[in-house]
Amino acid sequence: MALNFSFFFTSILLGVGLAMDAFSVSLANGLGEPNMKKRKMCGVAGIFAAFQFVMPMTGWICVSTIAQYFKMFQKLIPWIALALLGFIGGKMLYEGIKNKDSEEEKPAVGFAALLLQGIATSIDALSVGFTISEHNLLEALLSCALIGVVTFFICLSGIAIGRKAGTKLAGGAGILGGAILIFIGLEIFITSWF
Repeated sequence: MALNFSFFFTSILLGVGLAMDAFSVSLANGLGEPNMKKRKMCGVAGIFAAFQFVMPMTGWICVSTIAQYFKMFQKLIPWIALALLGFIGGKMLYEGIKNKDSEEEKPAVGFAALLLQGIATSIDALSVGFTISEHNLLEALLSCALIGVVTFFICLSGIAIGRKAGTKLAGGAGILGGAILIFIGLEIFITSWF
């Protein structure tokens, strides 16, 4: 495959499509932490971008080496996403309800929870390895890098929108953010069956 317009256009579209779950989770994170500093915003978006780079690349490697094992694992992807996002969303919901009237401000999501969110929102990107299987190593790296860059900017915008809305929603933002995460987990799970 040549590095032409079609290659870049397809990689960018893959990035946009794959980033939608991460965008929604970023929106929820911004809602839950309306005073998030710019440095943390970049870190959160960077984590999602890194996972969106690593997962398709891992899928490409699996297709190139151990495809039969990957096909068995693919059936578990919706279950894993549902469990991870349900757990994180449930925790956010619980803390949002428990601290609804509290004036104390705490960061909504820690590093460990961000890693779980990154895995949950990018695990379906493993299957992109199948769509880029005809690429050589350089092309696969470049395609995955473009997916990661697109994800970074989409997630950054999601956090910014969530922060702005979170400031207006005040105490209910954590509850809304948790509900969004649970909804995304259910959506990934349900759409995998159709």
